[in-house]
Formats: sequence, C-alpha cells, structure tokens
Amino acid sequence: MRDVARLAGVSQPTVSRVLNETTTAISISEETRQKVFDAVRELQYRPNMTARSLRTQETKMIALMIADISNSFYHPIVRVIQDVARQHDYDVIIADSDHRQDNERHFIEAVTRRPVDGVIMVPIHLTDEEIDHFIAQTRTPVVVIGVQIKHPQVDVVWADDEQATYEAVRWLLTERGYAQAGFVGVPDDFPPGPRRWRGYLRAMEEAGLPVEPDFVLFDGDFTLESGRRCARKVLAQERWAPVYFAVNDLMAIGFILEMQDAGYTVPDDVAVMGFDDIPEASIIRPHLTTVAQLTRELGDKLATTLLDRIEGRSEGPKRVLEIACKLMPRQSA
Repeated sequence: MRDVARLAGVSQPTVSRVLNETTTAISISEETRQKVFDAVRELQYRPNMTARSLRTQETKMIALMIADISNSFYHPIVRVIQDVARQHDYDVIIADSDHRQDNERHFIEAVTRRPVDGVIMVPIHLTDEEIDHFIAQTRTPVVVIGVQIKHPQVDVVWADDEQATYEAVRWLLTERGYAQAGFVGVPDDFPPGPRRWRGYLRAMEEAGLPVEPDFVLFDGDFTLESGRRCARKVLAQERWAPVYFAVNDLMAIGFILEMQDAGYTVPDDVAVMGFDDIPEASIIRPHLTTVAQLTRELGDKLATTLLDRIEGRSEGPKRVLEIACKLMPRQSA
C-alpha cells in the first residue's frame, strides 16, 4: 500500500480510504481515486487479507462443507452459494466430507484454526454438542441443510422429505397401481434416510399393506455403487417388490444399472423411483421417476441466510426455512 501511495502521489491513509471505500468528513476527488486505481493496476497490488482480517476481524471468506462432491445434487447448490457470495464480495472455500464422521470433525477443526466469517454445511454425523463447541470457540454463524440439527443458534434450510416420500410412495400405490412397494435405504445414522423411511412406512400403513422384510434394504450410503449393491441383494432373492423407492437418485440409478446388466428391464420387470432429481435422472434410460428438491432455491436460501447473520440483518432466534419438493413422473416407475 505504501508503494501504491508513492506512485499515485498521495498518502497511505488516502489509498486505504479509496480501496476500502471508507466514508470520512474529507471527500476524495474522482481524480485522486483514479490515480490510486491506476497505481493499483500498474503495481498489480492485492490487499493482504490476513493482515486485513487482523484489523477488521473479517476474513470475507465463507466455508462450505458438502457430503459428497461426486453427487451432482450438490453442484447447483454450490454454484448458487458461490454466485451469491461473490455478489457480496465473499470468497467460498469448499470441503467434501464424503459422509465420514472424521472428515466432518476435521472440517470444524480446520475452520477453528483458520477463521472464516460464516459456515454452511451438510452435517451427517456431527452432533448439536460438537456444533455448540465450535460456535462457543469461534462465534461464527452457521447454517445447515438438515432439520436434525436442533441447536438454537443454527439456522436450518431443509425440505420436508418425510412428507414428500409419503406422497411419492402413496402415488406409486394409488396412481400407478403397484400392489406392493420396496424400500432401498441407508442406516439410521445417515440422515435424511430415517425421515424418508418414516414417510414410506406411513404410506404403506395408510394403504393397508404389510412391510415385507424381503423388500426392504438398508445397505446404501447414497452412492451409485451402493445402489448396485442393493440390487444384487434383490437379485439373489426369490421374491421382488414390483417397485422400489430409493432414498436418493444415485442409489436408484445404480439399482437400475445393475438390474439392466443382469438382463432385466425397467420398469417391466421391476420399477424404480428415486429422490433429488439430479441431472443424471433425465439422462439414464429409462428416465428416472423421482422427487425433485429445488436445489437452486436451496443454495440461495443457504447463502442469503448466512449473509444476513454475518452482516447483522438477522439477529433473532434460529430460523427454519423450508424448500418445496416436486413429484417428477417419468418412465422408470
């Protein structure tokens, strides 16, 4: 900054006021501003954000942790968060937990050591107590995807996937006319799996149908390969459900591919429905019947909710913001 001031022929405080757009009683002429900007360009000056953060206690940085960077469900969410952050002059650093508890804990340890202005995350395994410890140490605003987080200082953006699953399974049974429905899920420690399981159970109970143990699998982990693994278990059984509801699209697609590789036709031999409406849902053949989450709206609410906290526009109790889901009837069921 001293070099910029010397080249522009102005004082260092003037350079600071111009670059930081500081308002003072002494106005700065447009000619002086232009001299500063010309010097900045000529010297290729970039502010030292570490030094600046020590003075202002602001880093202009947001940390984002998603659960699986290979799952295209997260891609539009991340894109929108980055776009909104840039509009407000914030940078975004992205971490991938890969659904692992140790990676989630490493993330909060990392942003404790390297402070940021706010955090957005998809906590699969982190507890309210762990998040509380992080907030107590850093005083950093946190926004999450996942209504399972009950912390009173953490804003939540979520979709009512239990209700959406209930409506989807009911639609399979009543509108599509399937006499039974199977479930391809994940273990209970992988939210949102348990919520979607409850929605499935409610639809089956309302239809007066028993839950057949052979038609229910909890061997998934939200990945395509785990969908294939579940399909192999079904192929090894004597009895199949006529249609299977999978808790996300990647598992549904893996299930379909494994069935097709084994020589079976979807939906004639077995029908499949997913959840999320990722881009691949419209690419696979047959196109995947699924439940869409409005991911761009989800990303926008995550970013704007966090920025409201960072910039002081929201100081009240936690907010829980719901995103709508939409049934997407296609050819796989």
